[in-house]
Amino acid sequence: MTDTSNEDEFETEEIVKLEAFFDDHTMSVHLVENNPPRAKRGEPGNWELVALSDRLLTCEEMEILAEAIMESARYDKASFIEIEEHGAAVVQLRNLRIAIARPPFADKMEISAIRPITKLNIEDYKLSPKLMKRLETRAEGILVSGSPGSGKSTFAAALAEFYSKKGNVVKTLEQPRDLQVTEDIVQYSPLDGSMEKAADILLLVRPDYVIYDELRKNADFQAYSDLRSAGVGMVGVVHAGSAIDAVQRLILGGRIELGQLPSTVDTVLHIEAGRVAKISSLTLKVKLPTGMGGSQRDLARPVIEIRDFDVGVLEHEIFSFGGEKIIVPVRGGMRPEVRLRRRSPRRGAPGQSVPISVTYSKKKVTITAGRKFAKMRIEVFADDHYLLTTVIGRNGESSIRIKTRQGGTLVDALEGNSVITAKIAE
Repeated sequence: MTDTSNEDEFETEEIVKLEAFFDDHTMSVHLVENNPPRAKRGEPGNWELVALSDRLLTCEEMEILAEAIMESARYDKASFIEIEEHGAAVVQLRNLRIAIARPPFADKMEISAIRPITKLNIEDYKLSPKLMKRLETRAEGILVSGSPGSGKSTFAAALAEFYSKKGNVVKTLEQPRDLQVTEDIVQYSPLDGSMEKAADILLLVRPDYVIYDELRKNADFQAYSDLRSAGVGMVGVVHAGSAIDAVQRLILGGRIELGQLPSTVDTVLHIEAGRVAKISSLTLKVKLPTGMGGSQRDLARPVIEIRDFDVGVLEHEIFSFGGEKIIVPVRGGMRPEVRLRRRSPRRGAPGQSVPISVTYSKKKVTITAGRKFAKMRIEVFADDHYLLTTVIGRNGESSIRIKTRQGGTLVDALEGNSVITAKIAE
């Protein structure tokens, strides 16, 4: 045991020994018994594994370093031991996430230390105004996907701080707790080994947003879904090679029911090389799946549409067929017609077209028709499919809460670049 009277000197000495393997461009250090020390140097999406020395590391010096790491974590208030099992340990040593493996868990001694070399704000990603508006007003079930080392956790941390600065109560659920976030964001880990128990406590705290880093097991996806169903805005981090792979992990083994999928996750942000490379939006429609034939109306069913968010192209559909959930790519994508029909009626007769414009904010969708249509009932359509009936107020507008089914459906149609039209109700 270390003498607590020399606590500060002990901590500093041992932390320096480990950090001696790092320089300004080092992402992670990998120390393996009977191997030379190696490090990943570069940045997410652009790194190389380099040898730091020709000397082979011995088991004895690896054990000494591992014990020093564990002791430092016990005495340093800014550090903690996340997991300590026979043959394995995970330690957060200040800004270093360290995994220690030894026999019988591994066939030889290994220490891996990962350090975040980049901390970004949401502005650094130069997201489009359209996406920023969705993040601020619409998206509340978000998946951040990417391969290991792509920078997805860095983006999730930036998103957490973005929501916090907007006046929201933001928490994180992590194992281990290594997101680099501001002091006002409290970071939670499994309670008694259970993320579900931690999620139950979080519901009592009533956060506006929870950043879940990361979704791995069925229990993680269930906890994410339960929090989202309770009205909490969720951002989940998931390992996936593409946006559609991330969605596929949601429905794997019935983790999330098909009908609940768009209300659980409405936006997927796929990260590559530290940037947002792909954005997908999910919506639920009752329709005939693409390719089944336009006249077979009896085959219409709930279909999840996955569209490229930037251009509105329909890329995949998910639906049940023969008792199985099927993800079908839409060949070539289907680009919706981007226009807004504006036809001014000569008189207010039933069935007459009404020129409208539709805008939305965080709380409501506003349909503007003009004062000449005040007190008239109008029917609103998206791509000639009926959506809703509303009454135009004296100010020439009708406001619909975005949280209602009608409001959500109308926003989905707008973001899918559907053609929005209206006519005077019968």
